[in-house]
Amino acid sequence: MNQPALPPLRTIAVDDEPLALGLVVSFIQKTPFLELVGKFGSAVEALKYLHEHPGAVDLAFLDIQMQELNGLELARVLGPTGPRVIFTTAFSQYALDGYRVDALDYLVKPFNYEEFLRAAGKARAYAELTSQHASAPAATGPEEEEYLFLKAEYQLVRVALSDILYVEGLKDYVKVHLKSTPRALLSLMSLKAMEEKLPTRRFMRIHRSFIVALDKIEAVRRLTVQIGAITIPVGDQYKDTFLQFLSRWT
Repeated sequence: MNQPALPPLRTIAVDDEPLALGLVVSFIQKTPFLELVGKFGSAVEALKYLHEHPGAVDLAFLDIQMQELNGLELARVLGPTGPRVIFTTAFSQYALDGYRVDALDYLVKPFNYEEFLRAAGKARAYAELTSQHASAPAATGPEEEEYLFLKAEYQLVRVALSDILYVEGLKDYVKVHLKSTPRALLSLMSLKAMEEKLPTRRFMRIHRSFIVALDKIEAVRRLTVQIGAITIPVGDQYKDTFLQFLSRWT
């Protein structure tokens, strides 16, 4: 059965430069899947509106360099429950900061409508994926999802559980190593949060920095596991649980 069409994304524009604000507003108004619900000359004004209208905005185009409160600070204040963010700025050095606050995309001024539309398309794709995931029927038996969604490279990426070899924790990020590609996915989340997403029947944390797919382990030697060409140590904190798992097969 086809999913019903999503309504336009309720969108705001925030920029303290009137010409830049007007350009973003005009781009929003000419994009069929976006609906302009507000435009603001400062992040403080936008924050006041968002607090007075919780849940009323899906997407925000934010300039970064603004007086009083800049766009990065506003995004941090709003957090994961706020609208998705696309940054607009004249300074490309803020790209990594934008990634850290989980922005969908990053537009460097001056940008044209084609670039704007490409970024807005990521927001629409994200909304479609989350809508499908939310409307999926709940499991009625022991079956589990065969995939998960990860936020990586300013988009929501669908990852098959069967494709995951192991997950490596790197401070505030995880690297998900896949069977299908040599390039790992980098996602802004803790290893503990990733562990909670993965079914314990198929994945196990064996080290403070590693989760492994149990069916991808090729050999176990002296409390290390071999997955392809990679050797991963079993940490002392996880040794007993891992040895208990192995005892079922020996």
